[in-house]
Amino acid sequence: MFVAVRMLAMLMSAVLFSQTALAQDGSRFVSEDIFELEYVSDAQISPDGSRIVYVRSSFDVMQDDNRHSLWMYELDSNENYPLFADQHDYSQPVWSDNGQKLAFISNRDGRSQLYVHWLLQDKTALVTQVEKGIRDISWSPDGQQLAFTMDVMAGPTDFARSVYTPKKPQGAEWAEAPIIIEKARYQADGRGMLEPAYRHVFVVPATGGSARQVSQGDYQHRGPLTWRPDGSAIVYTSNRNADWEYQGSEANLYQISLEDGKLTELTTAEGSEYAPQFSPDGSQLAYLSRTNAKVPYQNTQLRVWDLDTDKTKSVTKTLDRSVSEFGWHNNNELMIQYDDHGKRILARLKQDGSYQPILDKVSGTTLGRPYISGSFSVAENGAVAYTRGNSQRPADLGYWFNDKDRALTNVNQDALGHKQLGQVHEIEYASSFDGETIQGWYITPPGFDPKKEYPLLLEIHGGPHLAYGPHFSAELQRYAAEGYVVFYANHRGSSSYGERFAMLLDGKYSSKEDFADHNSGVDAMIDKGFIDSQNLFIAGGSAGGIASAYAIGLTNRFNAAAITKPVINWVSKVLTADSYLGQIRNQFPGMPWEHLEHYWQRSPLSLVGNVTTPSLIMTGEEDRRTPMSESEQFYQALKLKRVDAALVRVPGTPHGIAGKPSRMIAKIEHTLAWFERYQKAQ
Repeated sequence: MFVAVRMLAMLMSAVLFSQTALAQDGSRFVSEDIFELEYVSDAQISPDGSRIVYVRSSFDVMQDDNRHSLWMYELDSNENYPLFADQHDYSQPVWSDNGQKLAFISNRDGRSQLYVHWLLQDKTALVTQVEKGIRDISWSPDGQQLAFTMDVMAGPTDFARSVYTPKKPQGAEWAEAPIIIEKARYQADGRGMLEPAYRHVFVVPATGGSARQVSQGDYQHRGPLTWRPDGSAIVYTSNRNADWEYQGSEANLYQISLEDGKLTELTTAEGSEYAPQFSPDGSQLAYLSRTNAKVPYQNTQLRVWDLDTDKTKSVTKTLDRSVSEFGWHNNNELMIQYDDHGKRILARLKQDGSYQPILDKVSGTTLGRPYISGSFSVAENGAVAYTRGNSQRPADLGYWFNDKDRALTNVNQDALGHKQLGQVHEIEYASSFDGETIQGWYITPPGFDPKKEYPLLLEIHGGPHLAYGPHFSAELQRYAAEGYVVFYANHRGSSSYGERFAMLLDGKYSSKEDFADHNSGVDAMIDKGFIDSQNLFIAGGSAGGIASAYAIGLTNRFNAAAITKPVINWVSKVLTADSYLGQIRNQFPGMPWEHLEHYWQRSPLSLVGNVTTPSLIMTGEEDRRTPMSESEQFYQALKLKRVDAALVRVPGTPHGIAGKPSRMIAKIEHTLAWFERYQKAQ
């Protein structure tokens, strides 16, 4: 294995040298360009609609990490300037109701804390000095207090306290103490082993002081938080049932009084209610809701509770899409965000359920692959700030008002303005399994000539209940820059096509059905006349890695496969990964020991006897979503079959394998080097 990894490292160096030599004019998109990319996120428009504060994200090539600064855009003067842009990180900007103060999180004093900036006075104060991470910041209506959520350590259990520990002699060096695990949820990808803790709601004066915990009990209390209009109470989400650890689909809205701590349960429906927001006049409470059905996918509904009549209704019943975000425009209308056919849509929604889409350019906050992404905020006058991207650029700052839409920034012009990028084209075709219409896209290399033939790289998205679209992708642009036509599709199970389409994979993940969706897409691409049918390659990560591993057990048409962070054996996966509590309940017919045949049928390992495709398998060593043991099973099985394979272990990396720029580059260049080995000469 280690010889194979060293060989791949040498090949990667050769590819980097080659791409540098071929791009003397600087017009080619090379891996070093990834360090130069930037994007806008968390665009927050002021309540009066006059200013927008946003997070501007970039990469630090020396530290191999992300940098986040706060910028301000003045809409009257069209001035765009840094508010806080230095060596520290800044995030979660939140306006006070009068627009005169701004709260945010920063590590400028050594660890992440809550700060308040007074805009008129241009002064900033440290508000908290807490030990754990702060989330869900919310201003009180009068601007005098801030609420937030934070973890509170649970302390040792009865069992842990009962274990006898002998006294260590002075100066003795003993081994580290054993770690006792008793919670059902004891690990999380990206965080490792979890120290038992409960997330609670706190309030703190906006001028700084002691943060006061207002929620109580051994439960998880989650945001977003919203204050009652009179400032007397805070509304949040929690599950306070005794069996809450096993009830991932249950959560209700609660109201906690700040004066006496009185707790009121506001909703009792089966399922989850969350993200509450009061209407501007305080007479209505809107929130998102999902049922507790044991299904892998369902639409999230937006509900409105009329507090005067005590009646609640869904206002998105006629919208066969999930509402991911919303904000009040006025007392009778809301702005909502949902995904449709690979794009993120903003729409105005009336109380009668009618809605009017206003733009489809929300995009660009995931740089690696072309996932749907992005967010928005709305001002009292109906103006919208949002993250605005497309297939050629990551997110810029977008602004919509009175039916006029425009981009306010161009943060990647310096990095990409002189680059020749691959062009993104849409394709629709019928799946050979049942004729289901599948939407996809393909990227043609710079200088594309339709009279020539190009190798095809099929790239499969994760989820599986996620979606790709015509969005910027550093990874896929790199493949196109090396001469591949890159094809990707939203196979059955993908989101943004409604519940029916997403549920076509219910109990069939992975299966011949989703393989047919991808395989038919490859055929449709070959039919276009510019694909070299002797040079076909397949790649994918997470659910895409599963689909890739499953596919090469059903066909040998691909020259090589690059399988990233896959599930290979569903029995071992669900009993070792961090997602077992919800995944078994919602995705499978029952426990693995009760339905072993079903789990095995869905596992790529069940088809490994058919595999002849040379396979690169890459996974982070700290991945707890699809643990390294999954990749090792496939690698060892292929080696036992004498199939050419390489296992690439990425140290210090969780499931988000491309979370650092160098890791994204490593993923790309290892894939390119592996595929280069198996390209056939034309």
